Amino acid sequence: MIIEIPENSDFSIHNIPFGIFSTQNRKTRVGVAVGDHILDLAAVAELDVFDFNTAILEKDTLNAFISLGKEITTRVRKKIQYWLQHDDSVLAGKPQLFVRQSEAQMHMPVAIGDYTDFYSSLEHATNVGKMFRDAENALLPNWKHIPVGYHGRASSIIVTGQPIHRPKGQTKPNDAEAPVFGPTKRLDFELEMGFICGKDTNLGESVPTKEAEDYIFGLVLFNDWSARDIQKWEYVPLGPFLAKNFASSISPWVVTLEALDPFKTEGPTQEPEVLPYLQFEGPKNYDIHLEVGITPETGEETIVSHSNFKYMYWNMSQQLAHHTINGCNINVGDMMASGTISGKDENSFGSMLELSWGGTKPIKLKDGTERKFIEDNDTVTMRGYAQQGDIRVGFGEVTTKVLPAK
Repeated sequence: MIIEIPENSDFSIHNIPFGIFSTQNRKTRVGVAVGDHILDLAAVAELDVFDFNTAILEKDTLNAFISLGKEITTRVRKKIQYWLQHDDSVLAGKPQLFVRQSEAQMHMPVAIGDYTDFYSSLEHATNVGKMFRDAENALLPNWKHIPVGYHGRASSIIVTGQPIHRPKGQTKPNDAEAPVFGPTKRLDFELEMGFICGKDTNLGESVPTKEAEDYIFGLVLFNDWSARDIQKWEYVPLGPFLAKNFASSISPWVVTLEALDPFKTEGPTQEPEVLPYLQFEGPKNYDIHLEVGITPETGEETIVSHSNFKYMYWNMSQQLAHHTINGCNINVGDMMASGTISGKDENSFGSMLELSWGGTKPIKLKDGTERKFIEDNDTVTMRGYAQQGDIRVGFGEVTTKVLPAK
């Protein structure tokens, strides 16, 4: 191996995720994560080993690289895997091609033109329905027929490490006759995965489920921050607005769909049978272990949720097929988020709304304090990895600190 990769590293030889980084001595550019290091692809390009316009490796987003198509991006990934494992490769004896991740700054991996958030976990939708409506009518009539979603705000998607301020807006306390204005008292995380579109379509075109994976470049961890009290007041009749658009946080490394192939698995049985355009063949879910931790400003981290991406009722191929069935066009870099990922067990719920059951069951942290929702100066961290035997492919983490309202 050209460079040592620690055991159980998220960024094993089987992964090779792409991202955008910079250092004190290197301008923003494309790199891949290899263990605790980053392989500088712009520097590798100077060895004249790639068969495309390598100027795109010096850009500050992955969009142009992704636009080359999977024929080229997959070939680059496979070349890197080969080079890393052979002592006579072009990387041998060139330590200057590598940078320690601890010495680099990570940036937004893609320029996101449009962002859509789905609502695709049966358990999450059922839990929310029970809290906001009733147990008998937890799911709305359309939920098992269409992948429900809404268009979010792309401009406020941020990369790990960037803090957010507690958002403000209108809320209506239960005992009040009129709404009041102020900082949210029910700030929440939502544990999600996001996929990045890898091909454009034209207006009027649709992507069938059997081709959808060709249009998905890769995935990131996605924290869809939510202000639950603002959401409760504003979401009827048109849905979330200020409760969601203030920030969403993503992990910096884009794990390719090809790297996740070994972890494909069957999803939940869909009943009733979906319409023909949403039907698919073969396993379309992914067995990705997920966790969420909360760290108080002066305390240690407490893991509050263990979940898994395989729980999703609606898979990514169905989401993309539904999104485009009316002819809506997509572009390289567009982001689609899964919706909150919850399992059947209480410790697998993907939001504080569910974990504390609307604030009625506080979560105890290691420092003895309790949380119903996220407090000022708390840091929320999400992690994810897939593992099968010795093959491990991970996402690293997305970490965000909550600052007081401005």
